[in-house]
Amino acid sequence: MTGDGRTVTQLRVPDKTNEITCFTALLAPYDLTGVTVTADALHTRRGHARFLVEEKKAHCLIVVKANQPGLHRQLRSLPWSDVTARRYDRETGHGRKETRVTKALTITGLGLDFPHAVQAVRVLRHRTDLKTGRCSRQTVYAITDLTSHQASPQRLGQLARSQWTIENRLHFVRDTTFCEDHSKIRTGHGPENMATLRNLAINTLRQHRHRNIAAGLRHASYDPFNRPLDLLNIP
Repeated sequence: MTGDGRTVTQLRVPDKTNEITCFTALLAPYDLTGVTVTADALHTRRGHARFLVEEKKAHCLIVVKANQPGLHRQLRSLPWSDVTARRYDRETGHGRKETRVTKALTITGLGLDFPHAVQAVRVLRHRTDLKTGRCSRQTVYAITDLTSHQASPQRLGQLARSQWTIENRLHFVRDTTFCEDHSKIRTGHGPENMATLRNLAINTLRQHRHRNIAAGLRHASYDPFNRPLDLLNIP
């Protein structure tokens, strides 16, 4: 998925395996030279990092969680209190107020056991529920091959946050607006084909500047014989 919320490709995960085995197959057909690829903690794999940097000539920012306990422990033990390169971001929306503090630290020469790791990133999130007043705090770590000259704490914070685009602008829309989880199409290639059609609908509406997909679908439904064809540029 691109940073502006368009789905570029998808790949069916074969039975008796998981997403990890599909990482390189999904990205192999594309020219990723100079592109920064973000991935969640499931793909914090040395092979994935080498594939992106060495084979695809891309950059990467990969989240590190407890599924990589040794690496996660190394990141936690870095001297974050001494780091001066930081960025504060504050915003209010979705019923909460959030402050994010992003710190970045160059780690070359510190013996971190991960290929092409140049900077470590720590994002500290403070959230306040505006309705209940309840506060929460979350710390997220990531690593990247981008140098401090290529990516400031501000840029790294933006990249880390862009990973949530997949959840907020795709999975959430497909689950709520299209009721994907309640679909009765479950056999053969049916689910895969329907996911492709849903992605096409979302991409098309976004290309025509519909920020709310549900509202865009309603707008098209008011003139079902013409508006969907207009969206697809079919005369």
